[in-house]
Amino acid sequence: MSEQWVATRIKQKGDSKCIPWRNLKDLILAHPNVNKRVDVFALSIYGLVIFLKALGHIDEAVSNLCD
Repeated sequence: MSEQWVATRIKQKGDSKCIPWRNLKDLILAHPNVNKRVDVFALSIYGLVIFLKALGHIDEAVSNLCD
């Protein structure tokens, strides 16, 4: 997952920037590194629990935790 991949998928939802869940799901299913897949899956669950206002999207602040 590169910065370019993230930049092309970030969407504005309300007052925050988010990555749609379907893009993360596609990444989880296709990424060759199992550890990265688990990390993205955990990030997705964390984002859905903590940032409910962006349902179906992962807040940019959550994605920055993995940097």
